[in-house]
Amino acid sequence: MGGVLSLGGPKCRTSEYNEMLNNGSCKRQKTSSISYDEESSRLIPFLPDELSIQILARLPRFCYFNLRSVSQKWKATFESAELFKVRKELGSTEEWLYVLIKDEADELSWHALDPLSKNWQRLPPMPNVVCADESKRGFPGLWLRNVVGSGIKIAEVIRSWLGQRDTLDQMPFGGCSNGAVDGCLYVLGGFSRATTMRSVWRFDPISNKWSKMTSMSTGRAYCKTSILNNKLYVVGGVNQGRGGLTSLQSAEVFDPCTGTWSDVPSMPFSKAQLVPTAYLSDLLKPIATGMTSYMGRLFVPQSLYSWPFIVDVGGEIYDPETNSWAEMPTGMGEGWPARQAGTKLSVVVDGELYALDPSASSNSGRIKVYDQKEDTWKVAIGKVPVADFTESESPYLLTGFHGKIHVLTKDANHNIAVMQADVRDNLGSPLSSTSVYVKSLHEHSDSSETVFWKVIDTKNLGPAELVNCQVLDV
Repeated sequence: MGGVLSLGGPKCRTSEYNEMLNNGSCKRQKTSSISYDEESSRLIPFLPDELSIQILARLPRFCYFNLRSVSQKWKATFESAELFKVRKELGSTEEWLYVLIKDEADELSWHALDPLSKNWQRLPPMPNVVCADESKRGFPGLWLRNVVGSGIKIAEVIRSWLGQRDTLDQMPFGGCSNGAVDGCLYVLGGFSRATTMRSVWRFDPISNKWSKMTSMSTGRAYCKTSILNNKLYVVGGVNQGRGGLTSLQSAEVFDPCTGTWSDVPSMPFSKAQLVPTAYLSDLLKPIATGMTSYMGRLFVPQSLYSWPFIVDVGGEIYDPETNSWAEMPTGMGEGWPARQAGTKLSVVVDGELYALDPSASSNSGRIKVYDQKEDTWKVAIGKVPVADFTESESPYLLTGFHGKIHVLTKDANHNIAVMQADVRDNLGSPLSSTSVYVKSLHEHSDSSETVFWKVIDTKNLGPAELVNCQVLDV
């Protein structure tokens, strides 16, 4: 009996051991499976996602486009606001230049340049900008020439005066205005065929997508835009009326935080009231020819216009603190440099207001700076290498980023050049010959500074017109 019982004990123990071993193996397999699932769900294996985001936020932004294809989670991360919030906290945001061009078929397209890596990226095409709620009525004539370099050609305007309304109905989209606020790009208004539009589209570089925003209260084409206190202001432009296009003195402001528009008092155009005769008053239309945010206010140069005549009449200043307009200082308004059709290119860099004056010669221009104390414009850079293309509506653009003035121009071979004004002390080391496009001295003989025009990059986009450029810091 005892022998039988003694034989049964080890068998039971062996069976129990095997069962325990199998159970342990299953537990290890289950634990291993859970651990694998946890690691595979992370952005970077064996690292917390918070730390991974800190790492990814330090990478150059031009890498993001390819890194999105690693996985769905990586794609979602690179399109999330969280990553870009960390970039901002780390101070690793980058300023990119966004250039709007118009090709031979009058199609508009945006192209982004990373100035550091010299990489260009084409943005997704803008959606159909014509909204169903826009007016469908045509207009019998136009008095305003294209002053922003997109859409209407002067021959089409003349045909419209002759009553060929079908020409207007076949016009492509153009005359839109652009702005950059809160890290996004905005396209506002414009016209399509015979319709002025209220539509507003926003491009978000984080999601790489366009989205429709709240429409403006008034349909506008060729309006002027500027950013003040992180809000997008819109003034002037033209609107379709029963008698044709009429100039606008109204203004409104968009708050990207609330996504809403608010009214701003209309520009008085006080100097337009000084026209000597009723005939001239009816013939000359008041228009805003530019708008710049400077010293906490909006500066709007103005003109009286009737093609082919344009008369500068100074300008007005909007103060958001008082919510009112005041007349611009005489020297500032009358001396503000103007380019083709009266449009005035200006930019603020390091608190100084600069404007491009293309009238120096046929193959160069000047950049002037406004002296507030003396109420006058002074030559800051005596020579800017811009070509004069009589058939080109917009052969050059002016902007500022990385704390320096930049000029965009194109040559006869359709190369678009992004040039940076690099001011050096004459005793300092010169730039290398490969990086210098042209050298020019200040007009003042006692100047001890030399201005080198450094080409940041060039891009051949074919026979396209420069329309607009904006800078986003993301």
